[in-house]
Amino acid sequence: MNSLPRSSASPARGAADTEQLVAGIQEWIRCESPSNSPAGVAAMAERVRAQAAAAGLRTEVTPLGEEVGPLLYVGNRAPDDGRPGILILGHLDTVHPIGTLQENPCRIEDDRLYGPGVYDMKAGIYLALAALGGLAQAGTTRLPVDFLMVPDEETGSHASRPSIERYAARAKYALVCEPARPNGGKCVTARKGTGMLRLGVKGRPAHAGMQHEKGRSAIREMAHQVLALEAMTDYPSGITVSVGTIAGGTVTNTVPAQCRCVVDFRVPTMGAAETVLRRMRSLCAIGPDVELDIDVELNRPPMEKTPASAALLAQVQSYAQQAGFALEDAPMTGGGSDANFTSAMGVPTLDGLGADGDGAHTLQEYVLVSTLSQRRDFWSLLLRQME
Repeated sequence: MNSLPRSSASPARGAADTEQLVAGIQEWIRCESPSNSPAGVAAMAERVRAQAAAAGLRTEVTPLGEEVGPLLYVGNRAPDDGRPGILILGHLDTVHPIGTLQENPCRIEDDRLYGPGVYDMKAGIYLALAALGGLAQAGTTRLPVDFLMVPDEETGSHASRPSIERYAARAKYALVCEPARPNGGKCVTARKGTGMLRLGVKGRPAHAGMQHEKGRSAIREMAHQVLALEAMTDYPSGITVSVGTIAGGTVTNTVPAQCRCVVDFRVPTMGAAETVLRRMRSLCAIGPDVELDIDVELNRPPMEKTPASAALLAQVQSYAQQAGFALEDAPMTGGGSDANFTSAMGVPTLDGLGADGDGAHTLQEYVLVSTLSQRRDFWSLLLRQME
């Protein structure tokens, strides 16, 4: 198992340093860890834990149940240090099923390192951990550092959210290793909130030929509801509502008595979230003798840019400049992350600080090899100097 590479200021060591980073990231890519494989995520957690412990960092693995992998904590916080510190967030899980390496093997083509999960987000957490590994001793950073790696971010962080919020409660800043935005490696200061509606319709079955008039079609009713839901999309306001899946009926010669759909919605502010939630909870049946079952939740609150996060960005941009690149702020993104939780708690939060590349959630996922050492040096400066 490769050890974590340490930052070096020697230009002569640049190529060797990059090679060591690439080798370590490739090792992590080859440990496939989809969200739906607790064993795969557990293997990934143990691999990371062992490397962190070998670097002198404190580690702790916490089981979260049989349905998900474990939570991994790594840090340099002294046991008696209760100061608010830096919380780094990352996730061990990927969206790629076991066996994806056969379709998308770990490889380098030109300046691109490919492999399932490399961009989202194994390279990102590797770079942050490599930097922290060089600052393992308490006192080498001005603030204590807690690095939390969760097993279920790609499926909503339902099991890990309480732990995220517990660590965030004692954080001065939160920094998230989600991948940098493509075409320039920009960071993220604003994300939409994400929510889900599960809507069920109960109608009345009847023979479709002999007693059609006695039936109450759940599918017909659902068609009305789908149109009402999709009409809630408001692009100027940044609200999107998408009916993602739908299923209903039994056989073709029976008026369908059941229909279900699952709806995704994204909102830019808590005000918008409250509006959408109110409208969804107020849905009413259009046809007679049918019932609606409405189950709606806001899974991730919006990550709204604040004066505190803007000030944090300005501070972090100076470290990026010292590391040799410009860190720009990306426009609000529609995808959610664990940054939504910390931001909603009032913790100044920056996201998209991971690896530079593109292709998240696809078989063309990659990171740019030429940027790896810069990004690791950026993390080293940031963790050492932030106060």
